[in-house]
Amino acid sequence: MPELFMRMMKEEWRMHSTIFGQVSFALFPFMIFGISFMGSFLLPYLRPALPIGDLALAVHAMFLVLGAMVGEFGLMGNEMMNRRFGQASLLAYSARSLPLSGRFIFVNFVLKDTVYYFFLWVLPFGAGYVAATPFSGASFSSALLLLLTLALAFMWGLCTVFLLSSVYVRSRAACGVLVTVGGLLFLASFLLKGPALALLFPPYMLYCGFSWKMLLSTCAQLAAIYALSLLLFSAEETGTTKVHGDLFAPFLARFGFLQQSPLVAKDLVDMYRSGIGIGQAIFSFAIPLVLIWVFLSLAGPFLPLHGPIMLFSMITGVVGSTIYTWVTEFDSFGPYACLPISVSTLIQSKMTTCALLQVLPGAFIAIMAVLSGEAENLLPAVVLCVSFSFYAAGVMAYLCGLSPSVLVYDVKVLFTYLVLDGVVFAIFSAVSLANPLYAISSLLLLLPGWGFVKAAMRRWDAVDPGGY
Repeated sequence: MPELFMRMMKEEWRMHSTIFGQVSFALFPFMIFGISFMGSFLLPYLRPALPIGDLALAVHAMFLVLGAMVGEFGLMGNEMMNRRFGQASLLAYSARSLPLSGRFIFVNFVLKDTVYYFFLWVLPFGAGYVAATPFSGASFSSALLLLLTLALAFMWGLCTVFLLSSVYVRSRAACGVLVTVGGLLFLASFLLKGPALALLFPPYMLYCGFSWKMLLSTCAQLAAIYALSLLLFSAEETGTTKVHGDLFAPFLARFGFLQQSPLVAKDLVDMYRSGIGIGQAIFSFAIPLVLIWVFLSLAGPFLPLHGPIMLFSMITGVVGSTIYTWVTEFDSFGPYACLPISVSTLIQSKMTTCALLQVLPGAFIAIMAVLSGEAENLLPAVVLCVSFSFYAAGVMAYLCGLSPSVLVYDVKVLFTYLVLDGVVFAIFSAVSLANPLYAISSLLLLLPGWGFVKAAMRRWDAVDPGGY
C-alpha cells in the first residue's frame, strides 16, 4: 500500500505541476496561508458585528463544501477522465492492467486525496490562523483545535461524497433515493430546529466544546462512512452498454437561432448523455448552496431583513459561474484542431451554453426567495445572482480559456480572479444591503462581463492551446 500511495501522490503532483509549472503550483499553499494570515487581522474588527462562533461555523461549512467538491471527482471522474483526459493513464483507473484489485486502488485513492488536499488547502489555511494568533487575540490552543476540526469537516464532506459515489456506481436509482430521503430528512429537521441545526455538525460541536469522547465519536462516524463506502465500492460499472436516441437534431432545432448552435447542442448532448450534468447540479450546486443557506441564516440577526437573501444571491452567482467549468470538462481543443474552428469559437459557444444554463441559479434563487418569505425581493435577487454569475464566468474565461478546472491552481490566475471578483462582490453586496432595489443596477455587470469574454477570445486565439 505505501508504494501505490506514494506513486499516486507523485502522479497528482506531476499532473498539476506539468499544467502550469512546478514553482507556480508550489506557491499555491503559500497563497492560502497568506490569505488566512492576513484575514486573521480582521477578527478584532468583526467580533463586535458578528460573534466569533458564527464565523467559525461559516469556515467549517466552507471546508465541508470543499471536501464534498474534492470527493465529487469520485462520482464523475470516470466519465470525465475518459472524455477529457483519455490520453492519460492514471493509476486510479488501472485495476484492469495491474495485478491490483479495484478496492485496493480505491482505498489508496481516498487516502491520497485526503492527504494531498489536506496539505494543499486545510493545513495552509489553519497554519495561517495559527501564525496570526499573537495579533488576532485568539489563543494558540483554540487555533490548533480549529486546524483539527477543519480537517475533520473537510474529511466529512469527502467521505460522504465517496459513499454516494459507491452507491451511485452500483445503482443510480438507489443513489437517487438515498439523496432524496436524506434531503427530505434534512428539510424536516431544518423546519423543526431552524438554522440551529447547523450547530449540530460534529466537527463544529467538537470545536465549541472539545472532549476526547467527542473526538473519538466524530472519528468513529467518519470511519463508519468510509468503511461503508469501501464495502459498497465496485470497480465495475453497472450497465456497460448505453443506447441513446438522437438528441443532437432536437437540440439543434431548438437552439438554431444561436450563432454557434451546433457546438451548443453538442455541449448539451454531452452533459445529458454522461449524466455529469445531473451529478454537477446536485453535488456542485444544490447541496453546497443549501448548506450555505443554513449557515448564512444564522447571521440573520446581524443583517437587514433582506440581507440573507441578497448575500445568498451573490454567493449563488459565484457558484453559478462555475457552470463554465461544467461545459469545458468534456473535451479539449485537440479534437477540433483539424476543423475550421478556432479557440475563440469554442469559448464563445461554451459561454453561450453557460448563459443558457444560468436558468439553474436563477430558478434556485427564486425558489429560496419564496421559501424564505422574501418573495417581494425575488426580482432583484435573481437579477443580482445571474448578472454576477455571468460577470464571474467572463473573468474565468479570460483568465483560464478552455481549462478553468485546472488553471484555478495557478497562483497568478487565482489571485487575479479573487481580486476581480472580490471587488465587485464587495461593491454590490453593500449596494444590495442598503436597498434591495439597488441590486437591479447589477445589470451593468453584463457589459464588463461581455468585455472579458471578447478579450478572452482575442487572448486565447493568440496562445498555442495545451493538451489539457
